[in-house]
Amino acid sequence: MGAEEGTPREAARVLVFDGSDRLLLLRGHDPALPERSWWFTPGGGLHEGETARQAASREAREETGFVLAPEDLVGPVWERTAVFDFMERPYVQHEEFFVARVGADSPREDVAWTAIEHETLEATAWLSVEEIVGAEIEVFPTMLGDALRTVLPWDGVLQHLGTEDA
Repeated sequence: MGAEEGTPREAARVLVFDGSDRLLLLRGHDPALPERSWWFTPGGGLHEGETARQAASREAREETGFVLAPEDLVGPVWERTAVFDFMERPYVQHEEFFVARVGADSPREDVAWTAIEHETLEATAWLSVEEIVGAEIEVFPTMLGDALRTVLPWDGVLQHLGTEDA
């Protein structure tokens, strides 16, 4: 599928780090392809009238339970376009990535997964850069492990990760 095909969508993602520089990732699968699973960062589509920063904050709360104020997010640090099929529907998704740091005392709520997320999400895990690079399943974005070095620490420059067929 090319970048000109599929439903266009604006999205925001969050790189949620703990005090040991481990990244919180979600493990998902497509119900149409249950043998395939992958790790990915929390995030999702923007609601009408919502900024990417606001969406990143909301998505972090819904998918991870961490309550992150939009103004506390760093970035955007990266942007990319992801071209993918999900549940037999093609998407061309422009994404902005933000960074958040959390600790044991960070405010949390119960996750608020949608019905689709309950059907497609298998697990959450804190993974080190090395564990991400060596993961035995797919990781999205595919360059995530190496790219994390550009935000630990971040130099203030927005990185363009290009277009990725996922």
